[in-house]
Order: sequence, then structure tokens, then C-alpha cells
Amino acid sequence: MKRPNLDSMLLASADPDRLRDWYAAVLDPAASDTVDHYRVLRFGTFHLLIDQRDDVGPKAADPTRVILNFDVADARAVATRMDERGTEWVAPLEDRDGSYFATAKDPDGNYVQIIQMSEEHLAAMERGETGG
Repeated sequence: MKRPNLDSMLLASADPDRLRDWYAAVLDPAASDTVDHYRVLRFGTFHLLIDQRDDVGPKAADPTRVILNFDVADARAVATRMDERGTEWVAPLEDRDGSYFATAKDPDGNYVQIIQMSEEHLAAMERGETGG
């Protein structure tokens, strides 16, 4: 039997074009398409679908409920692109022993975390080591 595979996430927005444009500009997806009325961004094998909804407000009501985590190759470059787009920071870019983390708000107020893991931290994760 085939196991479930998390393939996509749907973000509802009052302004889906603005939201899609922000994600495309700051995170450089592998693909950005429109399928039917959905804006579809592909990051690796994961698809972020953005849909217009009249029953959602302009800002996320509870943005801490879901945080989108993006593994990035150059967190400083992504943070710079976010700054250039006037992004609001929840937690600015921080160096944690060679790994970089930051949490920002997308234009709808959803939390977006960028993560750049150091080679040492990646190797420790591969070995099954956890921080204490």
C-alpha cells in the first residue's frame, strides 16, 4: 500500500497575486504557474497553492498556528530580498553556531521561517544526534 506523501499546502488570500509575487520574489521557486484559478509555486517536490477567497480577511487571524519552513542555501541573500520587499520580521536573521534562522511575515501575515543549516549541524542530524 502506498504511504501518504505531503505534496502541497493551500494558502487562502484576499489578494493571491500579491502573495504569489512576494513568495516568487523572495524565495525563487523552481516553478510558478497558474492552474485554473490557483497560483502554484513549486519548492522542491512541495507545491504551495494560493487561492483567492472572499471569506478570509486581508491578514492571517492566527499566524503562529502554522509556520512555513524553507530550507535555503543562502539565508542572508533571502533575508536581503525580504528586506527589499519591506517584509516585517518576527525574528531577524540569527546565526546559531553556524546555522541561520529567521522568521518573517508574508504580505498576509503568515509566518515564514528561513533556515540555512551548517554542514556540521546537517552531519549531526544524519548521525541522529540531537542538541541538548
